[in-house]
Amino acid sequence: MKKGNLYYYFRSKEEILFACHEYSHDRLQELLDQTVRTTASAEAKLRKLIRAAVHVILDELYGTALLVDLEALTPAHRRAVIHRRDRFDHGLRLILEEGIATGAFRPADPKLLGFAMLGAINWIARWFNAAGPSTSDEVATHFADYLIGGLRGL
Repeated sequence: MKKGNLYYYFRSKEEILFACHEYSHDRLQELLDQTVRTTASAEAKLRKLIRAAVHVILDELYGTALLVDLEALTPAHRRAVIHRRDRFDHGLRLILEEGIATGAFRPADPKLLGFAMLGAINWIARWFNAAGPSTSDEVATHFADYLIGGLRGL
């Protein structure tokens, strides 16, 4: 497809960016929904979600739309993206709260934990190199190990 053909489907670059955000959030929400429906432990759910999110960001999205500055979007599109992002964040917090409530994770502020985790996961796309020494699967496993390890009791 030629670059100009995109404008048959989209009116502007901003519309393309918004569609990319929507697709990205659809994929992440799908992963979250699949994860929370299981009867697995909070730790198993969190491990699955972290690994899946890393794979989606690196292997499907190649770190693109989620890292683009939201200021490039119209106010209406920005609000929609923030709403979708917050919905995913809320689902992650529910898993963290479950782990804290069952004693699998030490007591902490789920909101701050979620921000730290999502910040770490989203930043991977900034430095990851598919031709580098680690595969996306290795990175996903190590991040899940590190992030979950920090939640366990001391």
